[in-house]
Amino acid sequence: MKQLLSITMLFFLSLGFAQTGLKGIVIDADSGNSVKGVSVEVKGTKLNTKSNVLGEFSLLNIPVGEQEIIFNKEGYEPQTMPVVIVRGQTTDLGNVSLQSNLGNDEEQGVITLTEDELSDDDTGTQNSSIAGILQASKDTYQRAVAYNFGQVWYKSRGYDSSMGEVLFNGIPMNKISNGRPQWSDWGGLNDVLRNQEFSTGLKPSEQTFGGVLGTQNFITRASGMRSGGRVSYASTNSNYRGRLMVSYNTGMMKNGWAFSVLGSRRYGQEGYVEGTTYNAWGAYLSAEKKLNDKHSLNFTAFYTPNRRGKNSPNTQEVYDLAGTKYNAYWGWQNGRKRNARMKEIKEPTFMLSHYWNINDGMTLNTNIMYQTGTISNSRLDYQGVNPDPTYYQNLPSYFLRHPGSENYQSAFVHTQYFLNDAPESQIMWDDLYAANSMYDDAVYLQYNDVSKDDMLAANTVLFKEINDHIALNASLIYKQVKSDNYAEVMDLLGAKYFTDVNKYAKDTEKDNDMFHPNRQVKNGDMFKYHYNIDSQIGDAYAKADFTYSKVDFYLAGNVGMTNYQRNGLYKNGEYQQTSFGKSKKVNLLTYGAKAGFTYKLSGHHYFDFNGGYLTKAPSLRNTFVNSRVSNELVPNITTEKIMSVDGSYIFKSQDINAKFTGYYTDFKDETEVSYYYVQGLTGVTHTDDFLVASLYGIEKKHIGAELGIDVKLTPTVKLIGAAGLGQYIYANNPQLKISAAEDDEANFTSYLKNYKQSGTPQQGYSIGFEYRDPKYWWFSANANFLSHNYVSLSSFRRTDNFYLDSDGVPATGITQEEVDKLLAQERMDDMFIINMVGGKSWKIGHQYLGFFASINNLLGEIYKTGGFEQSRKGNIINFKEDQSLEHPLFGNKYWYGRGTSYYLNMYIRF
Repeated sequence: MKQLLSITMLFFLSLGFAQTGLKGIVIDADSGNSVKGVSVEVKGTKLNTKSNVLGEFSLLNIPVGEQEIIFNKEGYEPQTMPVVIVRGQTTDLGNVSLQSNLGNDEEQGVITLTEDELSDDDTGTQNSSIAGILQASKDTYQRAVAYNFGQVWYKSRGYDSSMGEVLFNGIPMNKISNGRPQWSDWGGLNDVLRNQEFSTGLKPSEQTFGGVLGTQNFITRASGMRSGGRVSYASTNSNYRGRLMVSYNTGMMKNGWAFSVLGSRRYGQEGYVEGTTYNAWGAYLSAEKKLNDKHSLNFTAFYTPNRRGKNSPNTQEVYDLAGTKYNAYWGWQNGRKRNARMKEIKEPTFMLSHYWNINDGMTLNTNIMYQTGTISNSRLDYQGVNPDPTYYQNLPSYFLRHPGSENYQSAFVHTQYFLNDAPESQIMWDDLYAANSMYDDAVYLQYNDVSKDDMLAANTVLFKEINDHIALNASLIYKQVKSDNYAEVMDLLGAKYFTDVNKYAKDTEKDNDMFHPNRQVKNGDMFKYHYNIDSQIGDAYAKADFTYSKVDFYLAGNVGMTNYQRNGLYKNGEYQQTSFGKSKKVNLLTYGAKAGFTYKLSGHHYFDFNGGYLTKAPSLRNTFVNSRVSNELVPNITTEKIMSVDGSYIFKSQDINAKFTGYYTDFKDETEVSYYYVQGLTGVTHTDDFLVASLYGIEKKHIGAELGIDVKLTPTVKLIGAAGLGQYIYANNPQLKISAAEDDEANFTSYLKNYKQSGTPQQGYSIGFEYRDPKYWWFSANANFLSHNYVSLSSFRRTDNFYLDSDGVPATGITQEEVDKLLAQERMDDMFIINMVGGKSWKIGHQYLGFFASINNLLGEIYKTGGFEQSRKGNIINFKEDQSLEHPLFGNKYWYGRGTSYYLNMYIRF
C-alpha cells in the first residue's frame, strides 16, 4: 500500500512539474526594453495572458502540436509566431521582439485640444481634461469621447475631471485647489510622454486606487524611450498658430547611461477667438544610470512656462451683434491688442526615481518629486465706471429697457459700436490711462491673482507576481503642498499708487488689511488679500489580480488622510474675526474598496463587471467659504461619498470588436462654492451685495449606457461607431449658505432635485470609417451628433427666499405657470460635427518622414459648449421684469465652440 501511495504521489507531482506550456519575454525591437501589457493569445483557443512589468509571460495547458501565438499591443505591429508544443514540456520562446507601429507617431496628437483647454477654468465646462485622460485609452467608445466629442466638452459618464487622476511615475498631479490636473505643467512635451499606463473607469491601476474616471500614468524613465530623434512642426488655427518640437533619446548606452531631451515652442499672436495671444516654451531632461542588473536611478526635470489670453462668456445679445469669436477681455493700445485677462503658469518639476528589480517577478519603484512656481490670472480693478465693454449699461438693450421711454438714439449708437468693430466695443485702454492721469491714486489698475505652490511628494510602488495566476500591487503616497496666495499689482496704468481699500464694503472697516490702513501700493506689491494654505495628503493602496482560464478578477482597497489649514496674513475689514491667523485644521479620513471580474464565456464573448465604494476629500476651493478673506469652513464639511457599478458585454472576433456598457454612480455630500453680485436680495443686511454661495450636502446621480463597435469590412477599411446615452441629475435639495460679510449670512434650501447637471452633452453618437493602406497612408472621417447640453443653474434662484420681494414680502401678481417657465433650465441646441483626419508615412533608409492633418467641424457648425445663469436679480419679480425684455440685461451667458479648425503636423524621425 505504501508503495502504491508513493507511486501515486510521484505521478501527480510529475504532472505539476512537467506541464505543457510556453514562456518568454517581450521586448521593444528598437530599445531592447521589456514591454508590459502585451496580449499573448493562442490562436483559436480561449488561452490568453498579458506580459508583466518585466515583459515576462507564460501559458499552461496548451494543446500539443503546431500552434500560432499572437502578440498584440497598441503602438506595436501585431506579430504571429508559429510554435510546436511538446507534451510535458514548457517551450521557451526567449525574447520576442515587437516593432513599433509607424501609425503611433501619427495618432499621437490627432486630438486637437491643447493642454490649456484641457485644464482651463474659463471655458464654461471646467472639466475638459477628461479628454486628455481618455486619449490614452484604446477603447473604441473612449477614443470617440477624446478625439471626436472632446471639442464640444463632452464628459464621459458626466464625471468631473477631478474624478480621474493624472500621474507622473505614480505621483498624482491633480491640484489641491480644484482637484483637477494642470495640463499646462507638461504641455508641449508630447514626444517624450508617449510611455504611458492607464486604467479606465473604476478599474484601479498598478500605482494608485484612482477614482471613477480612470488614471493616466506618464513614465519618464529614459531607457524606456524609443531611441532616436524626432523633429516636428505643427500649424493650426486653434489656440496657437505654430508649434516646433525637437527631441532625442539615446536609449541605454554601453556605459550604462540613457538620456532623453526635448525642446518645444508654441506661439500665436491670436488664436481662434479674438485677442487670445499664446506664448509657451517647453524643456525636458531625463537621465538614467543603470547601477547594475537590479538597480537604476533616473532624474527627470521639465519646465513649460506659458502665457495666454482668456476669452469671455457673453450674453446672446452680444454674440448676435459681434459674432461668436467676440471677446470682451481685450482692447486696442498703441496699435496692438491687449488682453486684460492673461493666464501665466511657471511651475518647474523635478523627480528622482529608483528602480529595483528585487527578483524575478518582483519590482519596487520609488520616486521623489518637487514642484514649485506660480499660476497667475490677471484682471482689471476699478474705482470708477466699469470698463467692461459688455457691461449691461453699455449694451443697446439697456437703453430700451423701459417700454414707452426708450432711448433709440443711444441704442443705435451702441449697436453700431459692435456691428462695426469700433474701439468702443472693446476695452478702452487709452481712456483708463486718461482717467488715472487726473489723480495720483489709481482709478483703474490691472492686477494678478497669484497662487505660489511648493509641492513635495514621494511614493513607492511594489509589484509582486506570486505565480502565474496571482499578482499583487501595493503603493504608499505622501504629498505636501504649501500654497501662498495673494493679489499683486501688475500695472497701475499710469497712476502713482493705489490705496488698498475695498470700496464695496458697507458699514464696516474698508481696509483690506487693518494692520496697514490706507496702504498705498505700487507695481509688484501685494494687496487685497494674502493667505497661506498648508496641506498634507497620504494614501496607502493594495490590489490583488487573479487570472485564470475562464475568469479574471481583482480586489483593491485604500485608506488615506487629507488635511488643510489656512493661515491668514491680512486682517480684513469685513472679516475681522476670521481673516487673520490660523484656521481650524481640517482632517478628513478617506477610504475605498473596489472589486471586479471578467468572465470569459468563450474566445469571442466576455462579461466584465466592476463595483466600488470610495470617499474623496473636497478640493480646497470647496472646503472654505471664502479662503481669500476668511478661515470659515463650509458647513458640515466632510468627505464626498461615491458608489458606482458598471457592467459590460464584450465581443471580439477577427473582424468585429464591440463593447456595450451600463453604469450607475451615486455622489453624496458634495460641496460647491461660487461668487456673484445680487440686487434686490432679502435675508441679509444689504439688498445689493457681493455674495459667497456655499452649496453643501449635494447628491447627484449618473446613469447611462455606452456602446463602442468597430467592424473590419476589408483588410484596410474599418467601420467605427460609438454612442453614449446618459442622464445626470441632482438627486436631492441641498442646503445653501450665502455670505455677504462676516456676520451677514443666511441659510436656505435650494430646490435642485431632478434638475440636470451642466457642462456636458448628456448624449453623444458617432459613426465613421477608417482606411489604412499597407503603404502607411491612412484616412478617416466621422459624423457626430451631441445633444441634451444644459446651462449651469443659479442655486439661489431655486430657494424660497427668491419668491420674496425686496421688502421681504411674498411676491404677488405672478402665476405658478409663469414661475415654472422662469425657472425652467435652458437646454442648448443640439450639435452636428463632421471631422476628418489623415496622414502618410515614409521609411527612407533608417529614417521616417510623415505628416498628418485633421479638419474639425468641417461644415462650420455654430454651437455652444457651455453656459450659466446669471444671479444678478435677487427676487422673482425683478427677474420676471428682466426676462420680459427682448434681450434680458442679465440673461444667460455662454461660450461658443470653434468653427472649422485645422491641425497640420509634419515630422521626421531618425
